[in-house]
Amino acid sequence: MDILIRQELPADYDSTEEMVKAAFSNEEYSNKKEHFLVKRLRNSDAFIPELSLVALNPAKEVVGHILLSKIKILDGEKAADSLALAPVSVRPGYQGKGIGSQLIRTALNKAKEAGNHSVIVLGHKDYYPKFGFKPASLWNIHAPFEVPDEVFMALELTENALENTAGEVQYSKAFSE
Repeated sequence: MDILIRQELPADYDSTEEMVKAAFSNEEYSNKKEHFLVKRLRNSDAFIPELSLVALNPAKEVVGHILLSKIKILDGEKAADSLALAPVSVRPGYQGKGIGSQLIRTALNKAKEAGNHSVIVLGHKDYYPKFGFKPASLWNIHAPFEVPDEVFMALELTENALENTAGEVQYSKAFSE
């Protein structure tokens, strides 16, 4: 499928939110509010415009979106910067065609190019490992809430980036509002 991936622009915001809402409308493990999360993250200090990407079809319609935002991994007084991958969305009818994978790979490459060292994701245990994600518990990194170990994962964008990192992930307030 011929898809263009580029940075999301303010002119895309409404169509992105509508697409995110549609993407999660039939998802079993969704609160159906991911589009509100995207909006809150854009208005937070965790937002990195260069890491908010859209996928456009040949008609230039938004059919996919991914957002990486700033988080911290806290261990007592020690804090390490990282990124959260959330959410990634693909419009129904376009799902299962590799658009989500293209968005993830592009976002991870852009994050690495921008000098980021790691990414955390809460996601499907059989999907994210194909991008290199491993259980975050391997680095003694854990979520600030109860979650099965196999769905809370981390990825080192640079070799051994998490070697001396451990602790609890601190998400932006936008995630809990």
